[in-house]
Amino acid sequence: MSGGRPSLIASDVDGTLLDDQNRITDATVEAITRASRAGVDLVLATGRPPRWIAEVTNQLPVPDDLLSVRPGGTLVRYAVCANGAIVYDVENDRILDAVQLDVPRLRKLISVVEELLPQAGLAAERVGVSAHDAATRPFVATAGYEHAWLNPDHELVDDADLGEAPAVKLLARAPQMRSEDMAALLVPAVGDLAEVTFSTSNGLIELSVPNTHKAAGLARLAGLTGLPADAVIAFGDMPNDVEMLRWATHGAAMAHGHPEAIAAADEVAPTNNDDGVATVLSRFF
Repeated sequence: MSGGRPSLIASDVDGTLLDDQNRITDATVEAITRASRAGVDLVLATGRPPRWIAEVTNQLPVPDDLLSVRPGGTLVRYAVCANGAIVYDVENDRILDAVQLDVPRLRKLISVVEELLPQAGLAAERVGVSAHDAATRPFVATAGYEHAWLNPDHELVDDADLGEAPAVKLLARAPQMRSEDMAALLVPAVGDLAEVTFSTSNGLIELSVPNTHKAAGLARLAGLTGLPADAVIAFGDMPNDVEMLRWATHGAAMAHGHPEAIAAADEVAPTNNDDGVATVLSRFF
């Protein structure tokens, strides 16, 4: 990035901000703290839902000298979740905006996926008014769905019930396949019904409303909150980061990242285990 400091930092979480032990390294915490002291926000841009954000933001506590400007207890005020479908106010635990697959579109997508990937388990990510909205069943899945992470929190439903309510994402899981191969099957068939992406190569595809991605979510966040988007630096490592890396003034892909992410970036940063985010930010803060 030339011409001075970034006005906003946007970072993917898993494989980027977090190391492989799901920790934000001390060097990264220090770099983000310096940026906060300079008045520059870090926005999390992630495939995670809002209910999985606290385990990240709790690792970025507010130092005493910033308590007056970061009263929420964390250096992170906002997050773009579900690959751009959700704009989340972290400080106030409030969903500011959500782009959802309506029931007819969701059911059509379920039908397409079931036809092309009959071996895949399906799940739907839903959204309420806060991270843990008791009135919403946030993550429902069919019996064949095998969770891709170690913290499964889905509620089992009958196949017919999966599409009974709007969803921010439909997830298809086929652990015996590569995500790249699943996407190659689905993208031509889905067409303009949905945005198709993935954040791991381990047999997981995520489908959202067309043109829903992290870049679009960040643009909506800037419009809703007034955060500056004139000089954005973004960090990511997977195909669901590509649009964000291209949209940003300066995109940095992690050295271990997917070839699509690296091709979309302006520079390659060290890996998430080698303080990659901190290394780049330290040039500015």
